[in-house]
Amino acid sequence: MVQVKVKQGILEGEILDLVTGDGQYYSFKGVPYAAPPVGKLRFKAPEPPLPWTGVRKATEHGLMCPQQDLFSNLIRIGSSEDCLYLNVYSPNLKPNKSLPVMFFIHGGGYKSGSGNVEHYGPDFLVNHNVVLVTINYRLEAFGFLCLDTPDVPGNAGLKDQVAALKWVNENISQFGGDPKNVTVFGESAGGASTCFHILSPMSKGLFQRAIPMSGVPVCDWSLPFEPRKRAFVLGKILGFDTKDDAKLLEFLQSVPAEKLIHQDPTILSLEEVNNNILKMYHFTPVVEKDFGKNHFLTDTPWNVLRSGKINDVDVLIGYTDAEGLIGVPFFESALIAHYDRFNETFVPRDILNRVPPVKYLEIAEKIKKHYFGEKSVNNETMKEFVKYSSESVFSYNIYRFLKRFPKGSGKIYQYRLSCVSERNIYGMNKYGISGAAHLDDLMYLFDAKHAELPIDKNGKAYKMIQQTCTLFTNFAKYGNPTQTVPNVEWKQFDDNESFLDIGETLTPGNHLDNDVVDFWKSIYEYAGVPFYQ
Repeated sequence: MVQVKVKQGILEGEILDLVTGDGQYYSFKGVPYAAPPVGKLRFKAPEPPLPWTGVRKATEHGLMCPQQDLFSNLIRIGSSEDCLYLNVYSPNLKPNKSLPVMFFIHGGGYKSGSGNVEHYGPDFLVNHNVVLVTINYRLEAFGFLCLDTPDVPGNAGLKDQVAALKWVNENISQFGGDPKNVTVFGESAGGASTCFHILSPMSKGLFQRAIPMSGVPVCDWSLPFEPRKRAFVLGKILGFDTKDDAKLLEFLQSVPAEKLIHQDPTILSLEEVNNNILKMYHFTPVVEKDFGKNHFLTDTPWNVLRSGKINDVDVLIGYTDAEGLIGVPFFESALIAHYDRFNETFVPRDILNRVPPVKYLEIAEKIKKHYFGEKSVNNETMKEFVKYSSESVFSYNIYRFLKRFPKGSGKIYQYRLSCVSERNIYGMNKYGISGAAHLDDLMYLFDAKHAELPIDKNGKAYKMIQQTCTLFTNFAKYGNPTQTVPNVEWKQFDDNESFLDIGETLTPGNHLDNDVVDFWKSIYEYAGVPFYQ
């Protein structure tokens, strides 16, 4: 056992063996970074963490936030609203020079997930001499309910992340970390969250670099639509019909937590039909009304980018080459048939909510013909559907968000990860489609304990682990991902739109997926909706 003193008291962690068998690291789990957001604090911004007396054990994770698991569709047992905990892993508590800090935000559609070792074991990254922090933050209505009031303006889950970053800035030096060299990184909704921190004045000065992976605020699933109305529909679903903000808040704070999990507060009949894992989640980050108090974001991401008032940090951003592979089980069970029946589902939400039905049906036909030609949309055309889902959800959205970064705001690097090995557990399928699926990239950064994947130091997968961790930790250490990688020149994203393909070999290129971008630009032009809004 090993003890560390932080501002709230003394923590007792443990020394664990690396899964790679070549060293040890210090582990401190279940560390509270904010007060429990329970009772009258439900839906509200987090309060500072409470101190404790004596020694607090830090050898078990804190409880996960209330949620329904996206993959199992089961409500997670062992969850609690008292869930604002983080985990710290360090290779050296007293290094000669403070170590870079990597602060990870998990994905899960703002709906599920945690920072626990079940998915995010620290072994690979800490072995590259960085301090790793993983966090829980409030999900679903608990973290993203918006009443457009001073008490509940929205974005409580993002403010949880800010509170965790503040805790890191105040305490990470006790774990050997450098509070002046913090890299925020995250995947999927965690990637979009990372982007939001680049945009938010609340996050200013709390980190120096950012790695958004497979997610930006303008992806379909991250877009808010009438969030205040959605809150009142939630009340109605639960049996409380009111037009009064205060009464609704009092009611929603009084219902048992399990009643708020996995509700379906659609506000349009169209949403009832188009509500799926590619398209939308009900509780997401929002643009807050400015009540003169601390706020996370009071303008749209597009307007913030246009204004140039973003946090001046270095950015490494990208996605995997076959993101949609993760959805094959969902696609074949129901989703493909749904898209075939209701073609408008092919249309991006920011077009769907702006044009009349006659127009969006024409647009749907253009998209369908582009990806499927004259073929039917069914399990026989799974390869085409995976390509559609990969490109429509991720690649062009990440491009258009990236393309709007103001010049001179920091170094920017773009990547595509195409590693393929037995660690690509989310891309396994019976259709012979190869590539790195959504989440597969995480297998080369974290040891996901639930997967129980073997470590063969002579195998291709281990080489890819070493390679990917080197690139990501180099960026955290130096702001240059190939600082220690010989014979590879990874140029910054500029007018040539440079990128690096991360596969068995590292291959530089320009204009990543430009044909994809050109097609989706033409769709937005036909719709009369700005591609860069």
